[in-house]
Amino acid sequence: MMNARPVTILMADDDADDRLMTREAFEASRLANDLKFVENGVELLDYLYRRGKYSDPASSPRPSIILLDLNMPKKDGREALEEIKKDPNLRGIRVIILTTSKAEEDIYRTYDLGAASYITKPVTFESLVDIIRTLGKYWLEIVELPDEEKAG
Repeated sequence: MMNARPVTILMADDDADDRLMTREAFEASRLANDLKFVENGVELLDYLYRRGKYSDPASSPRPSIILLDLNMPKKDGREALEEIKKDPNLRGIRVIILTTSKAEEDIYRTYDLGAASYITKPVTFESLVDIIRTLGKYWLEIVELPDEEKAG
């Protein structure tokens, strides 16, 4: 049973190859969700607060899920996560860490800050497809997410 309403997923990652691979993994997993991208923590917060080029809600819909890389320029994922979870209007958005970091301190800290999941980026495209497919099954088919339009 698939969710009837499309879920917007926002990926914050400074690596163009990772963004492209993730888009292709979503396509390979047949997940027809609205996938948006930002390149660093500053852009992520601009998107969430609808500032600048993200001011139009039609082209920058509120995401239900954020895929967040930790190591980004300008504002890293740890700082962005902390800001998101401190804001009562944003803290309900599920944030899934998708990063190359395997550091235990990152894992503990991001869960303490309110991350929903912590996933280390796989090395191969096939592994990424498996992860995206599993994420899709869990977050988009099994779990009931609140209606973000009402929440936002």
